[in-house]
Amino acid sequence: MTTKPQDLPLLGYVDRLSARPGETLAFKVSSTASRPFNARLVRSISADPNPKGPGIIEEDASAFFATQSFASVHRPFAAGSYGMAKEVVQAAPESAIMLSAIIFPMLVPGTVQTVLGLGPYDLRLDENGAASLCLGDQIVTTGQPVKLRQWSRITATVTPNAITLEQQPLTRVAAAPHVVTQKGSAPLAATARPTVAARLVGDQVSQHFNGKIEAPTIAIDGQPLCAWDFSKGIKTTTAEATTGPDLALVNFPARAVTGALWDGSEMNWTHKPAHYAAIHFHGDDIYDFGWDTDFIFTVPDDMPSGVYVMRLECDANEDAIPFFVCPPLGQPKAKLCVLISTFTYTIYGNHARPDYDPSWQNRIADWNAYPHNPAEHPQYGLSTYNYHADGSGICHASHHRPLFNLRPGYLTFGTTPCSGLRHFPADMHLISWLHAKGIDYDVITDRELHDDGVAAIKGYGAVTTGTHPEYHTANTLDALRDYRDGGGTLMYLGGNGFYWRIAVHGENDSLLEIRRAEDGIRAWAAEPGEYYNAFDGGYGGLWRRNGRAPQDLVGIGFAAQGEFFGDPYCRVTRDPAFDWVFQGIDDDLIGDFGFSGNGAAGFELDHMDHRIGTPDSAVLLARSVTRDAGFMLVPEEQLTHLTNLTGGTAKDAMHADMIYADYPGGGRVFATGSITFCGSLPWNGYDNDVSRLLENVMLKFLGAPITPC
Repeated sequence: MTTKPQDLPLLGYVDRLSARPGETLAFKVSSTASRPFNARLVRSISADPNPKGPGIIEEDASAFFATQSFASVHRPFAAGSYGMAKEVVQAAPESAIMLSAIIFPMLVPGTVQTVLGLGPYDLRLDENGAASLCLGDQIVTTGQPVKLRQWSRITATVTPNAITLEQQPLTRVAAAPHVVTQKGSAPLAATARPTVAARLVGDQVSQHFNGKIEAPTIAIDGQPLCAWDFSKGIKTTTAEATTGPDLALVNFPARAVTGALWDGSEMNWTHKPAHYAAIHFHGDDIYDFGWDTDFIFTVPDDMPSGVYVMRLECDANEDAIPFFVCPPLGQPKAKLCVLISTFTYTIYGNHARPDYDPSWQNRIADWNAYPHNPAEHPQYGLSTYNYHADGSGICHASHHRPLFNLRPGYLTFGTTPCSGLRHFPADMHLISWLHAKGIDYDVITDRELHDDGVAAIKGYGAVTTGTHPEYHTANTLDALRDYRDGGGTLMYLGGNGFYWRIAVHGENDSLLEIRRAEDGIRAWAAEPGEYYNAFDGGYGGLWRRNGRAPQDLVGIGFAAQGEFFGDPYCRVTRDPAFDWVFQGIDDDLIGDFGFSGNGAAGFELDHMDHRIGTPDSAVLLARSVTRDAGFMLVPEEQLTHLTNLTGGTAKDAMHADMIYADYPGGGRVFATGSITFCGSLPWNGYDNDVSRLLENVMLKFLGAPITPC
């Protein structure tokens, strides 16, 4: 459906989230105004709108992109995945035409859902969920709703004298088909592109199907005209034909899903693809808006690496599109590299939180924060932390659409007694601290890390994460491991990092896939048999379940989750060899404050575990003083209601561990184990014990002298 009535007046996105000098970014903008919109470039320093904190801080960057005006164009977008034949076919039946498919419906929304279409022929489920055929002005229906979440074969046969519909449940115990025959006119000729999971009339697509479809077939006078085998080419956006033209898949329906033959005998689709011969279509799939480019920006050679925002303005409307400028490959411009977690930003993109309340808009208005929330605009596509309308979890994500929560000033939590930031705005607490302390840095995103491997970060004195580097590919983990083992210094300044395995699509590298397999803190659970990624065939879910626990990379891993509040750390080590970490800090309690959760150790906490990778060299510098109530042990740590994997009590396992560890080859790691750690850095004008501690560590790692108080 086209969403013109709900379209926001000014909104845009950029085709890539990061670029190096000489590379070009394409900005796509929809503006409903009658006059041109303005685009101006700023460098982002702080993205926290809280008036008690540093506020939104941006520097003019017009030296690299002069403010310009561009014609306003209202650009519509359409949701719903489907398949469309790449070529027109001609059907001139003399005696009969047959349309057939195996279906697993997931939603009967009270509207028609097309299963298979060819010109005037529309094989579908009617408003009540019964198999139906629409042929011109004639509609035939079985009148018997198909059962949801059960496989059925539906077949329509049109002969010179009749239309026959057959609806056959495919159950383990044989069930009688439901057959209806109705007088009809002779079969009609058709010259059209066949469609699967949607109706095509002219250039208008409608009647999207919600559920799985397998083996769609069109036959003319007993001979196959079109047939598709969805078990082939699962990694692609093409559904291969056994007869007739291939199907182009639009809006990325889910593949590598269990089909009608699946019996639990094989969990990996690559081993028995015939059991995965279905595609799961959704009426609300939307990942790439496909808007035309309004203007481009080529990164100049002299543009400093950093965080930038293209600000759009027209009448009283505004939008802000962040992007990240990286240095040339192999040419670091600073000793410190900040790793920007754009994969995590994208996976969370447009997360409509279930606790959102319109009353949040009061604080948003008072703080002049970013005004739009995905919970109020679901038509722009939701995140992999949400569900499709048919109840299945959203497993694909892309930044080729406007992402509301990837904006300066976006509030994730609207009623907390703190700034309530996560992801991009929260990571900017670290960026603002680096500017306040005068520490030079480059930025590299996980996109460069995925594409270029360890070469993307080679030569840096230290590489630091932000608050929540949760989602990673095998390439990004390999690169960080190789950097560390080659003598590099990793600083992990967050919590719940290096947690989920994702895959990048081979044909569209803006598209990411997540399968929420087995346990872990999950927004939804993948269906049995659907734990393996379609994009690369790898086993999805937690990296811990793939033999790469976070402890194996950075010494600590996810242990506990709570509400958005935090507690202080308490110094643990008294080894004089680590006094430099605490130089200038007199109190053992550290971080009893902050703009994220009002404490440096909060929300999601990581701890040491030598059994799954914490090295023997790890030194526990400090541990959170975690409150008695408000946190839960993560599922992968639990065994029963009485026992857990650590062997002690749940409370004993629920804490944030701040550690230092040396690795063979000269590598080293400093990790804080808390998502809210960086939120404490700007407190009191950046003059506080958390700020002091990080400054001590970072200056040491960068080879600079630690200044006395």
